[in-house]
Amino acid sequence: MILLDHVKRCNAFNPADYRPFEAAGRRIGSIRHDLAERLAAFPDVFLVHPDRVDLARSLGDPAARTAAVDAVARRLAESGHCPPPLGEAYRVGGRWGEDPLFLIDRAFVPAFGITAFGVHLNGYVREGGRFRLWIAERSAARRVAPNKLDNMVAGGQPAGLGRMDNLIKESHEEAGLPADVARQAVPAGAVGYCMASEWGLKPDWMFVYDLAMPAGVVPVNRDGEVSRFTLMEPADILALLRDGWHFKFNVPLVLIDFLIRHGFLSPDSEPDYLDLVQGLRRHP
Repeated sequence: MILLDHVKRCNAFNPADYRPFEAAGRRIGSIRHDLAERLAAFPDVFLVHPDRVDLARSLGDPAARTAAVDAVARRLAESGHCPPPLGEAYRVGGRWGEDPLFLIDRAFVPAFGITAFGVHLNGYVREGGRFRLWIAERSAARRVAPNKLDNMVAGGQPAGLGRMDNLIKESHEEAGLPADVARQAVPAGAVGYCMASEWGLKPDWMFVYDLAMPAGVVPVNRDGEVSRFTLMEPADILALLRDGWHFKFNVPLVLIDFLIRHGFLSPDSEPDYLDLVQGLRRHP
């Protein structure tokens, strides 16, 4: 396979399967037609039209929208038409940095096709001329992508927590990093994609950070989500990426981005270089 297959996999969806989801005059998501028809049973919350779904304008503030959408989504979860709630709130609507229109449980985000955000940390070791990355192996008990390979640290971005604060929290839980080490991580941009999933559409952005690991610091998992960490050469990571689906579905995008930025993929060595650069930041 080629590296571009990972980008294509993370951007596979049919726009005709969804209709826009709007609130307060803004498009905030995309809802699959079958779910949209079920939402018609809740006219106090959702106004379902053939070409879109509107959140009722009577829900005039973030608290009212949050409560109303959550109540409907939980009823849908009870009937098996939404996944069960996870108890972690995500922000909805507005440009990044603006106040959210409302909050929604993380589990319900793909059903409503709402943009989600996360943080991914590339932990690397540079010794002389040798350059290696710490790669995590996800626990067999993980609900998503068990036993697949992952970035050293990665996690969703909950509402009410800053990006660096979230990175520090996830770095402690997943890799046992002290806060003073995690704070040394350098923001390195963002990677975006949009893909169909079991429950709906996933338009996601991942904030990417790079961390040159201090001498003697070795990641140790604390929350049971990682079974082991392995230091890997860039060439070996590239070989795995070209061999199949060894990594959690969105992790190859972060790794390809890292390998491009640090010169391990170049326009001379990679025929799909421009397609990769453009494809790492796709978003509908």
